[in-house]
Amino acid sequence: MTVSVRLSHQFSGFGLDVDFEAPAGLTVLFGRSGSGKTTIINAVAGLLKPDRGRVTIDGRDLLDTDRRIDLSTHRRQLGYIFQDARLFPHLTVAQNLSYGRWFARGPHHADEMDRTVDMLGLGPLMSRRPARLSGGERQRVAIGRALLAGPRLLLADEPLASLDEGRKAEILPYFERLRDEVDVPILYVSHAPAEVARLATTVIALENGRVVRQGPALEVLGDPMVTPAGIRAAGAVLRAEVKAHHDDGLSELDAGGIPLFLPRVPHRPGSFIRIRIAAQEVILSRERPAGLSALNILPGRVESLRAGEGPGMLVSLATPAGTILSRITRRSAMTLGLDEGVDCHAIVKSVAIAPEDVGGARPRSDG
Repeated sequence: MTVSVRLSHQFSGFGLDVDFEAPAGLTVLFGRSGSGKTTIINAVAGLLKPDRGRVTIDGRDLLDTDRRIDLSTHRRQLGYIFQDARLFPHLTVAQNLSYGRWFARGPHHADEMDRTVDMLGLGPLMSRRPARLSGGERQRVAIGRALLAGPRLLLADEPLASLDEGRKAEILPYFERLRDEVDVPILYVSHAPAEVARLATTVIALENGRVVRQGPALEVLGDPMVTPAGIRAAGAVLRAEVKAHHDDGLSELDAGGIPLFLPRVPHRPGSFIRIRIAAQEVILSRERPAGLSALNILPGRVESLRAGEGPGMLVSLATPAGTILSRITRRSAMTLGLDEGVDCHAIVKSVAIAPEDVGGARPRSDG
């Protein structure tokens, strides 16, 4: 199922002009605040009427200004997950979920509720009211309510933005399950690089109301010329297989034949995971270093160099494990004699990769 979006809208001092497709999976609208992310998602939802545009789901028009088609929000068969859960405070979790189910078209199946409750871990919460739930629990109920409405598309507008780090860590695995187990495309708004790296199958990178790059997550996030959240937040994503867990608390991974060691990950041997490696955590060396405490050394070749406005530079390195980005100073690049095609090594400390930078990946090659 593919979602096609073409929108043009003019605000005072800001213009939106985008054209992209969101294939099956979880597509992230990624960019800084003010780049147009929420405007897009609200136009898709029918909460904002653009000056011009067309929105289709598998060829079915939700909006086509040229043909004067503009379905009302309740007729678009969408599920919307907001920053705050927006649950009915006087209803129990079970009743809030049933309210979502009331909007579903077609016959209701008893096992739909059971599957949703099981997937989101809501069983122990069914008799509670929202006031007795944590922020993360409320968001899980909101996700369930949106799913049970039988949507053809799920919209999520920075659904983790109001949660603290602990609650975010609680919710992220559930969005991974949505991405991997639910046959409904998801359009997800975020400006958080770690969140995007963990969840996205497709990334639509936005700057100033324009699409600057779109495509598979690993390709877009590994492009040094595309930094929607700023060069300081740059980081590439690797896909690796968990090989073993060791007694010293480290997990051993295989990333394209390169062994990587991370603090123990909550994934079984044989499973695939994604790892975001922040560019500022990567050191470069022309020769393979010896006598270092760092365990992860990846041989590679310089693909490109991008100078920043200050003394910094972003270097893209092609390795057997995938693209690695490194943020170093221009002086260091000159000292090392870095240029396109030069061989060098990327060095990554195991403890530099935080738990929130590690997430599950689908067995397929798109991550």
